[in-house]
Amino acid sequence: MIAVDGPAGAGKSSAARGVARSLSLSYLDTGAMYRALTWWLLANQVDISIPAEVAAHMRGAVIEVGTDPDAPRIRVGGADVSGPIRTREVSNAVSAVAAVPQVRAHLIAQQREIIGRAVAAGDGIVAEGRDIGSVVAPEAPVKVFLTATETARARRRSADLAGDPAVTVALTQAEQARRDGRDSAQMARAADAVEIDSTGIGLDEVIQKIVSIAMSRTAGAAWTT
Repeated sequence: MIAVDGPAGAGKSSAARGVARSLSLSYLDTGAMYRALTWWLLANQVDISIPAEVAAHMRGAVIEVGTDPDAPRIRVGGADVSGPIRTREVSNAVSAVAAVPQVRAHLIAQQREIIGRAVAAGDGIVAEGRDIGSVVAPEAPVKVFLTATETARARRRSADLAGDPAVTVALTQAEQARRDGRDSAQMARAADAVEIDSTGIGLDEVIQKIVSIAMSRTAGAAWTT
């Protein structure tokens, strides 16, 4: 198993998917699960500023997450929400939902189950998020913490939201700074994680760095451990 952690905009999703493809592993985007729940709560007009309300309604969202790196779809109640969960509205709301202890416990249990199934099946998996290597799967033999400067992260996020005319790099960076502050409690770099700064390097190089780390850490051992 390979754990890839880091802040929003560091390039975790693209890098983790690329590593999964390169090594023929499954892929898990844990952040998408928090986003899917947030989208569902907003769609059902749950007041996410009240933790008790979030906790009371969260189990109404039946979340299914795909583990194919070429088609990492996510569904809520059978509906594909892969696109809607990437909006600014969800991005700016997800931290409040993720901070609710009951949500954390509920989704971490699901994430561990997905990882466990992949390991038991002999497929191996690349899981990415905020605290995979320190909380969700501390037993992972390969741990990476991917980071980048605030400006680089904001530019990448702005590019992802290019269809929204209100989005500018400055606005994205301000929203990102607020989210970083709210996410700090969940952001935990494992002590044995290798840090990679993706600011001045391309995606292919980031993927190759992670693959090289994985190969050296495992020394040919099965990816299922």
